[in-house]
Amino acid sequence: MAEHPTGIPIQLEPLVTRVLAPNPSPYTYGGTQTHVVGGSDLAVIDPGPDDPAHVETLLRVIAGRPVRAIVITHHHRDHSPASRPLAAATGAPVVGAAPVHVASETPGLDAAFDAAYAPDRVLAEGESVAGDGWTLSAIATPGHTSNHLAFALPETGALFSGDHVMGWATSVISPPDGDMGQYMASLDKLLGRDDRIYYPGHGEAVDQPQRLVRGMLGHRKQREGQILRLLRETPLALEEMTRRMYVGLDPRLIPAAQRSVLAHLYDLNKRQRVSEEGDLWRSSE
Repeated sequence: MAEHPTGIPIQLEPLVTRVLAPNPSPYTYGGTQTHVVGGSDLAVIDPGPDDPAHVETLLRVIAGRPVRAIVITHHHRDHSPASRPLAAATGAPVVGAAPVHVASETPGLDAAFDAAYAPDRVLAEGESVAGDGWTLSAIATPGHTSNHLAFALPETGALFSGDHVMGWATSVISPPDGDMGQYMASLDKLLGRDDRIYYPGHGEAVDQPQRLVRGMLGHRKQREGQILRLLRETPLALEEMTRRMYVGLDPRLIPAAQRSVLAHLYDLNKRQRVSEEGDLWRSSE
């Protein structure tokens, strides 16, 4: 993303402008990408973290034009907090993903969520917001989070895929809010569509989306097969299983890898293919 520095709007097509937030990390790649949709009036998709410089850049792009909606794919802290200062500055309603309270016995697991997120309107499957020459239609894509939405722009065939499909890596699926079975079903759902291009929350635009989605489905099925092979050999704890599956992984990403392995295990358990006994997971086959 070096060619797309923060604070500089990049016009991707006549109706879509991208602004990269200054929050790069091992989990956000170059940062969160905010997309401004429209011409004479606008929607702002995933305004990002509450960073004053980023909000100021968005206001310069908006340039006094009416903002019909601030649209949220999901309420992770790198996507939704800037909705509040942006709404205060523009008067626009915050719409999109439903608020979700994440209850877990794992300390800090809710740290990724924007606890103050409170949309003015929750969008269900097929509901939309619209302006002059543009429409954003909600597509329920749970899995990365239980409230995740993608948004289709039918006027151009684009899809804003949030964190469900990204241009640089597969999504982290972290139970209890993340659900691997839902994630796979949402990928199948997108595979049945004919969108021309995806604009994700992180990473480059995806100009062959069907090919990428098929690859992501195949990757997750390979991980599932890897888990089943390991457990057929011997019962394993989550930590040891992750170590064997992700050889050479950046140590900063190991906690995320463990969460995704756990999501696979929960999904396999629902399908009665593995069982949990204390700290160990066993094959049921």
